[in-house]
Amino acid sequence: MGRGATQRDTMGRNLALELVRVTEAAALQAGRFMGRKDKEAADQAAVDAMRSVLATIAMDGIVVIGEGEKDEAPMLYIGERVGSASGPRVDIAVDPVDGTRLLANGMPNSLTVIAVAERDTMFSSPDIMYMDKIAVGGDAAGVIDIDVPIAENLARVAAAKRREIRDLTVVVLDRPRHERLIDDVRAAGARIKMITDGDVAGAVMAATAGTGIDMMVGIGGAPEAVVTACALKCLGGDMQCRLWPRNDEERVAVVEKSIDISRVLYLDDLVRSNDVFFAATGITDGELLRGVHYFGDGATTQSLVMRSKSGTVRKIDATHQLAKLRQYAPNDFD
Repeated sequence: MGRGATQRDTMGRNLALELVRVTEAAALQAGRFMGRKDKEAADQAAVDAMRSVLATIAMDGIVVIGEGEKDEAPMLYIGERVGSASGPRVDIAVDPVDGTRLLANGMPNSLTVIAVAERDTMFSSPDIMYMDKIAVGGDAAGVIDIDVPIAENLARVAAAKRREIRDLTVVVLDRPRHERLIDDVRAAGARIKMITDGDVAGAVMAATAGTGIDMMVGIGGAPEAVVTACALKCLGGDMQCRLWPRNDEERVAVVEKSIDISRVLYLDDLVRSNDVFFAATGITDGELLRGVHYFGDGATTQSLVMRSKSGTVRKIDATHQLAKLRQYAPNDFD
């Protein structure tokens, strides 16, 4: 029995490193499109590389957070089966390019991201595509409350970190819907880092030492919230969300399907599993990860890989000899 438990745990650890292969391949392909103003081609390149490597991993995976429904293929679609074995049985969340506009414009902090958890443990929101969110790191876990004003949350976080509010930096997506929120953050005295896209990276930075970010707030994608929750479970961070209907169609769905948009969603609501894997590779340089740097027929990448069960967080610097990689995976490293 002891030997079997050890073998299962070893397979789990190996899965974490296999996932880095997925994000590295996606970043190496998508990185070719940096600054080329072609979001669709960059996203497709990342998806193709992800799908190819996922097919080689010994697992039975179902994509629960992906690029839409099956009829939108060739993107990694919701319900797609990936992996080369009958187990472990897992849910998979993918964001082939977190920050497609950032990548297309050659801006910082675009990532390729994947998260994996036990089967049937990830939250799904097929009808409401956005959420109101607040996320912090482990040093402020347990003090935030999405129901109180942002000034109160800033005061709580500052107290938990033993700082002044003016020392805090808050990440907010640059959107018209956040004008009042931004005014309130400024009025409270905190600093603001505006981002055009990529709120997964913003929340992970808030939970990672050395990034200079203390909190992420605002309305962003619901699928990204689940991916973020996986990362924060690994990092010991905290997050609260609430579904946010963005248009009349979604408001009708709320009524017809009796969706409770007043309900606060906590980390355990977004991902119930306590054995979660998260991997991300930088595409463009940023505060969280260095992007892909090409040299001749090679490239370097920097990745983050984490597991909630062990609490292990690894940052991996890799050098890729693309000519050698093409010998056994020609489509992933063009």
